[in-house]
Amino acid sequence: MSRISKRVALTSLVGAVAAGAVAVAVAVAGIASATAPAKPVVDNASARFVVAPGGDEGVFTFAADVADDSGVKNLKVLAWPNASGLDPTAEEMEYAEKADCERVDDEKSTCAYSLRVTERELAETGKGEWTVAALLTGRDGGKKFVPEAATVTLDF
Repeated sequence: MSRISKRVALTSLVGAVAAGAVAVAVAVAGIASATAPAKPVVDNASARFVVAPGGDEGVFTFAADVADDSGVKNLKVLAWPNASGLDPTAEEMEYAEKADCERVDDEKSTCAYSLRVTERELAETGKGEWTVAALLTGRDGGKKFVPEAATVTLDF
């Protein structure tokens, strides 16, 4: 074999190896992008109860940062007194009230929920420690149920 044909053969071999490496890299990238989408996430959840001036009512608020790779469709919130023994399921949360969500970007939103509570309503429902459950639904239908997203003490 002449020097030129050895050089051509070596160059062809290097090119074939490089082309194979590129093909493998493309295949791996294709597999990585075909993996399941990220699940919905509920972060930084917090709840507060503030008695209004005058002391005859209060405001319960819940806030959370939420995200899903498809975008956020809604966040449903349910609060209940721990003494009630209530233990809502994800299916029951479908009927809970929606929080107001403000879009941060294509995937993230900040959601807030508030409810005015009169002293009479609080007397009927129960003072003390309350738990807040949250159900996040992404635009693609993915869901994240957080049965104990936050706790708060309601008292006048």
